[in-house]
Amino acid sequence: MKEYEELLDQFITNALLEDIGTGDHTSLSTIPSGKQGSARLIIKEEGVLAGIEVALAIFRRVDSELSVSVHIGDGAKVSYGDIALTVSGSIYSILVAERLVLNTMQRMSGIASTTSRIVSKLEGTGTRVLDTRKTTPNLRFLEKKAVAIGGGVNHRFGLYDMILIKDNHVDYAGGIKNALEAAREYLKTKSLSLEIEIEVRNIAELEEVIEAGGADRILLDNFDYDTLKTAVKMIDGRYATEASGGIVEDDIIRYAECGVDYISMGALTHSVKSLDMSLKAIR
Repeated sequence: MKEYEELLDQFITNALLEDIGTGDHTSLSTIPSGKQGSARLIIKEEGVLAGIEVALAIFRRVDSELSVSVHIGDGAKVSYGDIALTVSGSIYSILVAERLVLNTMQRMSGIASTTSRIVSKLEGTGTRVLDTRKTTPNLRFLEKKAVAIGGGVNHRFGLYDMILIKDNHVDYAGGIKNALEAAREYLKTKSLSLEIEIEVRNIAELEEVIEAGGADRILLDNFDYDTLKTAVKMIDGRYATEASGGIVEDDIIRYAECGVDYISMGALTHSVKSLDMSLKAIR
């Protein structure tokens, strides 16, 4: 994975290019050159704040002379009317940065808020919630950061930092035993130290994994509650366990009560509602 700062730098460059183009002609035509002013970022609904650090980087990139005072940090619970930050300096620069700051912080805060709510529900169960690769292209690093800010756990970042043998891999490899043996041999040959996780679709496949050995985590996909309880009992702590497959927030406690270590939820990143906020001029 590229360093976070490099990914953030690329993101801001591309996002500003997309938005500004040949210039913010509305602001250029209506705001006198060099005019100074201030604005406040106002929260408009309850949630968990995320993206303050990104906002600071955006403001710095747009205009290094902008002055930003942060009043509420990432991970804090916020309510309607809270002021997250105040920015002062060139009005043109503030307006150029406005939409990118809001779009990023609203998205990240929505993810952090949803994650935090689920983490609260799981408190005391011993089960933790994982994100997935079901993210917005080129925004994965920010969306996963938001999950972490909300108290969730990041699963693998991409295809390169873990071996996750899913149903298609198993079918194409000619079965679970073949897939696991090939994965272990590959890691040995390439001198790689990566965890191996394998997905199973039923108890019969779970038995094959237990017999073959060599995995670090077992992904129990689309298991109903009773079957999931049986599977966890069969595994008996020999492998980390993860439940997945269309799990929604309303059902998460029942899945946790089955005894799994992790529950992975694509909904953390692919279908959250952004947290409402606005950047308003101080007159």
